[in-house]
Amino acid sequence: MHIVVLVKQVPATDNVRLDPETGTMIRGAKDNIFNPLDEHAVAEAVRLKALVTQTTVTAVAMGPEAARDILREAVARGADRAVLLSGRAYAGADTIATSRALAAAIRKLSPVDLVLAGERATDGETGQTGPMVAARLDMPVVTYVRKVDWQGGFLRVERIVEDGYEQVEVSLPALLTVVRDINTPETPSLPRRLKALKIEPPVWGPEELALAADQLGLRGSPTRVVRVFSPRLARQTRMFGQDETATGIEELLRQLSVRNVV
Repeated sequence: MHIVVLVKQVPATDNVRLDPETGTMIRGAKDNIFNPLDEHAVAEAVRLKALVTQTTVTAVAMGPEAARDILREAVARGADRAVLLSGRAYAGADTIATSRALAAAIRKLSPVDLVLAGERATDGETGQTGPMVAARLDMPVVTYVRKVDWQGGFLRVERIVEDGYEQVEVSLPALLTVVRDINTPETPSLPRRLKALKIEPPVWGPEELALAADQLGLRGSPTRVVRVFSPRLARQTRMFGQDETATGIEELLRQLSVRNVV
């Protein structure tokens, strides 16, 4: 079985910056991290690899050259190989252009039996890319997955819904987006980290994916950010720190009571 895991390098949550001219996220090498939910996707792929003989796990990321770091991290966590989609043509991509590139990479890696991804990325918080990739590949997709059981030729999964969870049987090939409840990723050992540091993931540009430049990046993205601005706080606004949550809740309830809302 061949499992592809889609991973992403994202800014630390306190380091997200947008370009006011283009409305796109500024992605540098500093203070970037492995998207937390993607860590769970890698861990689940490695767990399935242990259950199904002759299984290979490939990690795929799209981003700047600095994204090699998370691909090496994925290999340290148990992936067998990694591929980076990188180049100026990919810059500024929305979820539509991103899914187009990732789907093309998966086709190039075919045959692929299962694609795993985090339910969302912490930078965009859209949860759109995984389902879009599945649609482009004409694969069934199951989102918010918290448990996967291998049934020999198909999967039985549990997915979170508003009032509990539901069980779904899905044939392969398929794409699953997972939530953090699915597992607890292990910390890679030092020897595995040192071995992964020597990995040089191949870099695929538009030519390797047989895609035109105007299908990718900002040029291939129909989504447009009209304006970027910082919210203005009213003079009477009060800010509460993380250690003042209870005080903040009490003040909110008091204000709502004063205004006869509650």
